[in-house]
Amino acid sequence: MAILTIKELTIQHQDNTIVNNVSLTIHKGEWLALVGESGSGKSVTAAAIGGLLPAGLKARSGSVLLQNQDVSRLAEKELQQIRGKEISYIFQDYQGAFTPFITIGKQFDEMLKTHTSMSRKERTEYSLLSLKNVQLPEERVYKSYAFQLSGGQLQRAAIAMAMILKPKLLIADEPTTALDGMTAMNVLELIAHLKEQTNCAVLLITHDLRHVRKYADTMAIMLRGEIVEAGEKGSIFGKPQHPYTKQLFAAIPPLRETPSRLLTIAEKEAVFI
Repeated sequence: MAILTIKELTIQHQDNTIVNNVSLTIHKGEWLALVGESGSGKSVTAAAIGGLLPAGLKARSGSVLLQNQDVSRLAEKELQQIRGKEISYIFQDYQGAFTPFITIGKQFDEMLKTHTSMSRKERTEYSLLSLKNVQLPEERVYKSYAFQLSGGQLQRAAIAMAMILKPKLLIADEPTTALDGMTAMNVLELIAHLKEQTNCAVLLITHDLRHVRKYADTMAIMLRGEIVEAGEKGSIFGKPQHPYTKQLFAAIPPLRETPSRLLTIAEKEAVFI
């Protein structure tokens, strides 16, 4: 079952095309990694799915289907009912995921109050359980403000909020960029665990091919706003077809030896084109 279907999506800023004719499909329970260097259009594509394009950017053509519903045609009020419930986001700016002036618990409560008919007691109990499920000290975190938590704790709380309503699609946009290696690994393991529990689809926006190799089922390579290669993870890692994909893989530093200088993708271009 296709959870997300993007058809020929084009996004522009004035006369400049940022995303060009992008098509993607993610099925129930599938983990798809959207890979590419900074500025390739990954995050803009992800933002368009939930109607979160920044001012100045506009989808000029194409469609975004959540199952059979074209969310790209919905009004803002209708989108607000879908965000958090059907589509959830985890952003790399974990510090910006929560309002600094109210407690984490209050923000969980507002989410549940907006999308469910739970009583206040039920909302509190469910929020505490969600925080416990992401291996946080639930009572303390529930009563805390964002500034009182570490980066890893905030990212876990953001994951708990994103998954609390069991969305059909979780969009993780560079969720580990600002975290140290061990914390980043724990965060991705947690996302993988919650995905298995809920069987949701995951769209991971990343430039880290190590994470793609370990967690993704499928992957798509993005270059200058276009998808240049897509398919099963094993097939692409085993036999990449597009020159840019080959360049990305060649730019991965070796583990067994330290080169005197890491080559850039541009420097390797002549080898593959």
